[in-house]
Amino acid sequence: MTDTTQETYAPGKHPDLPPPALTTGVVGWIRANLFSSIGNSILTLAALGVLAMIVPKVLDFMIFDAVFFAEDRQECQALGDGACWAVIIERFQVSLYAFYPDELRWRPNLAFVLLFVALGPLLFDKFPARKPMLIFSIIYPFLAAWLVVGGLGLEPVETNKFGGVMLTIIIGVTGIVGSLPLGIVLALGRVSNLPAVKIVCVGFIEFIRGVPLIALLFIASTMLNYFLPPGTEFDLLLRVLIMVTLFSSAYIAEVVRGGLQAVAKGQYEAADSMGLTYWQSMRLIVLPQALKISIPGIVNTFIGLYKDTTLVIIIGLLDVLGVMKSALADPKWNGLAVEVYIYTAVFFFISCFAMSRYSLYLEKKLHTGHKR
Repeated sequence: MTDTTQETYAPGKHPDLPPPALTTGVVGWIRANLFSSIGNSILTLAALGVLAMIVPKVLDFMIFDAVFFAEDRQECQALGDGACWAVIIERFQVSLYAFYPDELRWRPNLAFVLLFVALGPLLFDKFPARKPMLIFSIIYPFLAAWLVVGGLGLEPVETNKFGGVMLTIIIGVTGIVGSLPLGIVLALGRVSNLPAVKIVCVGFIEFIRGVPLIALLFIASTMLNYFLPPGTEFDLLLRVLIMVTLFSSAYIAEVVRGGLQAVAKGQYEAADSMGLTYWQSMRLIVLPQALKISIPGIVNTFIGLYKDTTLVIIIGLLDVLGVMKSALADPKWNGLAVEVYIYTAVFFFISCFAMSRYSLYLEKKLHTGHKR
């Protein structure tokens, strides 16, 4: 009889053996995540059953039975039983620019491309030539305003012709970029030991948080001119940008205040012991930690603000949702609300999902051992 336990290696030199085949790779992941227990297996099978019922119908409606080219709704219905994407194709340019003049649309296109160039140095620390490009990031808001609005050599375009995706991005990006520094200042003011500064900041934050954005937009569109000198013309879009920025800054202030309170008291005491001034301790020690803690809340507020830009429709501005809803009033496309809302939802999902992914990237990058 052969001895199968005979050693073929020196004592203490046992070779590493590969793990069992069923615990690695795709099979191992499926077993660990989908069929790790009886309950997990039942939930997995139930989910697969629901997907098997829903996914084929969704694919038929969205792709296989859909109609992409037609003159009107009646022709769509004659050609297929699925979605009538012809309305989106015909209204695509309007959904991007609304009433912006056709021959001048290269200007918002250029401003949109330059937006990524300006955001790159701010969002990524390994961006090529980051320090010189930060100067461009500071200049960009004025450059973009000049390109989109015109003047100083460019043909002026009235802001009441703005709309669609362009208007959504203008309001969303302006509100996000403007509300973050203002929110940080308000948060520092709220926790300040100076009574006058604290009262002003607390009053502003509580007032903004207690009033719906819709009410503030109505104030911006109808009542703000009453507080200005007679004859003063204040552009409606500019009023909306200011109001949206102020509204978002109040919520950002509360998120940052939560981050400030989460910083250990010893950090403040350490800054004092080093002889740092108030602003030096905030800039070098406290705020970096507070903002890192506040990243999920800040991005959540930004996403909420971006989606709330659709509320401008109530004061006569047509964002992407407003422009696409106007297509439903066209007798040619009346009754295609599902296609219009799916298109709008996909646009917002892509934008908000990108912000959410960047938030996770930033949290992972700044992870310094505080994760639980």
